[in-house]
Amino acid sequence: MDTRELRQQRGALLKQARAILDGAKKQNRGLSATEQTQYDTLLARANALREEIRNFEYGAVAGTLGGGFIESDADPDPREFRNLPQRQEQRRETRKEKEHREAFMSYLRFGAARMPEEQRNLLQREYRDMGSGGQGAFPGSTAGFFVPVGFVHDIITALKFFAPLLNDDVVDLVTTATGQQLPFPTENDVLISGERVGEGQQVTAQDVSLGQVMLGAWKYSTKMVKVSIELLQDSAFNLEAWLTRTLAIRLGRALVADFTNGTGSAFSMPLGIVTATLQNGNLIAAQGSSLNDGTAAGANTIGSNDLINLEHSIDVLYRPGASYMAHDSTWKAIKKILDKYGRPLWQRSLIEGMPDTLNGYPLLTNNYMGTLQTQASSPTVTVNSVLFGDFKRLIVRRVRDMSLLVLTERFADFGQTAFLGFARYDSSPAFAGSGSVFPFGLLQNTF
Repeated sequence: MDTRELRQQRGALLKQARAILDGAKKQNRGLSATEQTQYDTLLARANALREEIRNFEYGAVAGTLGGGFIESDADPDPREFRNLPQRQEQRRETRKEKEHREAFMSYLRFGAARMPEEQRNLLQREYRDMGSGGQGAFPGSTAGFFVPVGFVHDIITALKFFAPLLNDDVVDLVTTATGQQLPFPTENDVLISGERVGEGQQVTAQDVSLGQVMLGAWKYSTKMVKVSIELLQDSAFNLEAWLTRTLAIRLGRALVADFTNGTGSAFSMPLGIVTATLQNGNLIAAQGSSLNDGTAAGANTIGSNDLINLEHSIDVLYRPGASYMAHDSTWKAIKKILDKYGRPLWQRSLIEGMPDTLNGYPLLTNNYMGTLQTQASSPTVTVNSVLFGDFKRLIVRRVRDMSLLVLTERFADFGQTAFLGFARYDSSPAFAGSGSVFPFGLLQNTF
């Protein structure tokens, strides 16, 4: 079965789901228990087909995908990566790239001491300082070779599909060759306007209020991955594809968690986008959906009025490129909400590759956002449920070269070789003022 047939099947399932919503809307009522079960089942099957389509088209993915955005934080099934070896074989390589890749694979399997001398000499030219922020290199045999171009490409691809905050189509991803401090200039001139001057009159001087956002390069590791010698000697085992999957998922989880909720305190970690919005006070208190449907829904729900208030919490010039971001379970709750006219707030995209929308804005899923509570807390708890804004205003800084260590001696008595990856990243929203001039707004549910 090809992807065209899968898309047709998925479209039919979504059409049936929409028909259930439309039927309830015509009768001016909500979904019955039976209809709700049917609706959830159809959506689950449609999401499964979307995952299968992405597997065919992109190979290495992590989680259930939708338009390049993660829908689940569950560990992916190994079958999701079945197309990766074929993609690597089909990639056009120059002779130099092929030699480099083969030498790197020898390094992975045998270590620097036992790999052929000509391949070791080839990789030795790519030897680099693995320190961060001016620290010294790891000495001797523990230092690592830089991952070859093809390997780096696959790592980045898997990271992009792990979460939207690692997708350069969503955020402003800046790649640098070195890890020194990187300042981004900002200016806040929103309260200053021009003036009307008469003939022969002198104009007024007014300086621009300048600032800067400083980005570092914090080191992240994949933690050690140990592999038995027997598995390394198995020529049928695609070590490169397996490492791509394992290291990408580990790095992705650590990075997105900090890009979302990192404190940025004492210049020790990235400044998360939720943390920065909290600091700037651009917050909207959710009132719930009771004003929409007339039910007794409490403050642990989200209504259309809440989303409208959230949209208007940021300046109108930020809205053309804005998106919503929330946890997958929050989207599940919002997709069931009808507006005052009985219409669903969620709108399915009719264009392949385009994300679904809410009030005309794309939906991004980030499972490091807060989740809505199902039971009241005493004392009450505030959850950061939905973020809205122009995510191109989030700068993600990546130091170009990723390093990989192969530890052949440390676990030799266990018959194992260990792999350890390092990457350097930082993030911060690019902003020059607080309140409505801050490019993000945050919806909070207190329950």
